[in-house]
Amino acid sequence: MAIQSLLIILVVLAVLLILGVPISYAIGISSLAAILQVVSLDVSVLTASQRIFVGMSKFSLTAIPFFILAGNLMNQGGIAKRLVDFVLAILGKLPGSLLVTNVGANALFGAISGSASAAAAAVGSMVREGEEEQGYDPALCAATNGASAPAGLLIPPSNALITYSLVSGGTSVAALFLAGYIPGVIWSTCCILVAVMIAKRNGYRGVPGKFDWQNLIQATLRAIPALSLIIVVIGGIIIGVFTATEGSAIAVVYALLLSVCYRSLSWKTFWHIVTDSAKMSGMIVFLIGVSNIMGWVMAFTQIPQAISAALLSLTDNSFIILLIMNGILLIAGTFMDVTPAILIFTPLFLPVVKTFGMSPIQFGLILVYNLCIGNITPPVGNTLFVAIKVGKTSLARVMPHMLIYYIAILAGLLLVTYVSTVSLALPMIAGML
Repeated sequence: MAIQSLLIILVVLAVLLILGVPISYAIGISSLAAILQVVSLDVSVLTASQRIFVGMSKFSLTAIPFFILAGNLMNQGGIAKRLVDFVLAILGKLPGSLLVTNVGANALFGAISGSASAAAAAVGSMVREGEEEQGYDPALCAATNGASAPAGLLIPPSNALITYSLVSGGTSVAALFLAGYIPGVIWSTCCILVAVMIAKRNGYRGVPGKFDWQNLIQATLRAIPALSLIIVVIGGIIIGVFTATEGSAIAVVYALLLSVCYRSLSWKTFWHIVTDSAKMSGMIVFLIGVSNIMGWVMAFTQIPQAISAALLSLTDNSFIILLIMNGILLIAGTFMDVTPAILIFTPLFLPVVKTFGMSPIQFGLILVYNLCIGNITPPVGNTLFVAIKVGKTSLARVMPHMLIYYIAILAGLLLVTYVSTVSLALPMIAGML
């Protein structure tokens, strides 16, 4: 029954998505189609509606709309420019300084804004003029911008990690936030290494002259207000001064005050930010609520146990099992957004990795890292297409450069997958494990 139910879910879900049905409706309908073989229609619909409200009524969910609102406030003018100047002051001497700066600024701005696409749009626009003046290849610049932007989704505050915490049964948000730093840095470092290698080959030099300490101090002072959001909010969550939900509210107040101080916020802009944040939050929260139907169906029909048994019947080698999971997640990520994929695959794969003793924290980072790669892979690849649009180039010209970045980023994925200390070192040092 479990395998039959899983096949019904996957087939119905795939057909509905191909037909263009919104992902939340597709998840709910496919789940109901699977459960109807064992539960009557009236009971299924009643239970499903109850599961939606139960899924959406969790207090910890409040953190998601608050962080979305804070990120949208931080997206306003002035912040991206300050972060670009700050990173350029630090990394500007490396070959291909503007490429390297793009990578570093994407990591910082993506972490602050919570959106890879926003980082690619804002930071890419900031560095594009300088890249054009210095004769950089537009396709290479777009590839660098797109490849590096998802790193910010791993670095807290991360809505993807908050969503995983909820779906995985309450994995510590603070521990997940701490665990995200090293994988995020690994992603960015992989992109920097590729950018430097290509820059040397193409003759792109760094900023001439000696290292300018005065410029670094000035750039740091200008960037401190924006960087302080990460320090204050994430620091407070990690050391236990406030919860993730309280921290998200503090982030909104801080971002609002910063926008007012930068004079980048009008009443009209503020209204658009609030309405856009509400729409985005509504979609995500409803999606989480609907995913509770799928969670109930999977638990009732024992799909996770069947998946675990099937994988373990193939091999008891955890290395191979993780390799298979990575392959499935990479393929799924090319067609699905991060949030729905987390909701679908967490209950499927988490029980499997628990059988060989993997920490839910490490699996959460493996899951999110895999799905972030989907942000920069066709046919969906929203972040990649934003970078192409900003760079005024084409997919055909960008993809040869992206292939090199894919190799480096996948090498980082192997580190996150098979070296547990990459994800667990900081939580262990903080005494959370």
